[in-house]
Amino acid sequence: MRHRITSAAAGLLLSISMIAGPADAHGALESPLSRAAACGGTDTYAACRAALKVAGSAVPGEWDNLRVAGVAGRDRRVVPDGKLCSGGLPGFRGLDLARTDWPATKLRPGAAFTFRYRGTIPHKGTFRLYVTKPGYDPAEPLRWSSLERKPFLTVTDPRLADGSYAFKGRLPTGRTGRHLIYTIWQNSDTPDTYYSCSDVVFTAAAKKGNAPALQPPAQGGPAAPAGVPWQLGVAVLLAAGAGTAAFAGLRAGRRRR
Repeated sequence: MRHRITSAAAGLLLSISMIAGPADAHGALESPLSRAAACGGTDTYAACRAALKVAGSAVPGEWDNLRVAGVAGRDRRVVPDGKLCSGGLPGFRGLDLARTDWPATKLRPGAAFTFRYRGTIPHKGTFRLYVTKPGYDPAEPLRWSSLERKPFLTVTDPRLADGSYAFKGRLPTGRTGRHLIYTIWQNSDTPDTYYSCSDVVFTAAAKKGNAPALQPPAQGGPAAPAGVPWQLGVAVLLAAGAGTAAFAGLRAGRRRR
């Protein structure tokens, strides 16, 4: 039986589907908090508000879809200097803004840490994490020369639990103040490579343990950081009379590849 949807509700349906993001979105680093994940929820942060104003921004709707196909380990040749946080993708260029006010996670240099990468669609692959060199200046564009040549942590196929890949490692030593952790996730079951920039502050005064991770999505809902206006949009849609059939259609739109 075909359900009728009012023109107003249909418009809401289109708008909300754009907010919710595409069916082929897959993940981003949530602890330490990445720029994509931070800006995928609300406009709380001034840096995120500036990023969202960049023309053609794919954030917040596609916060977990920052991926480049066919890189095959040639990251330094494929991704241009100054565009590491966006992976060179025009829709994410707001994440490349050189600012000193990106939300940052406080960390203790050399401490044990559990990294968490939100996986909205599971994949196999290897995570490589790099840190910026001593003397890094967040007010300058991030270049490959800003990062240490070798990763301080490499992990292949970590376990996915509660919607996130969790893997333990030890944080770099010899760092103080504001730095950046750059994460490369090279898939082995797809041709895609994902990039994440996490701003951090290394301080000996930081407490042991991890900074709070993003809240998990509501049971049965699409995986996304807390604050993404999916739940609010669905509530408005249903109130407009679109009905549960339209809601089911939206849910079906985020199928796995």
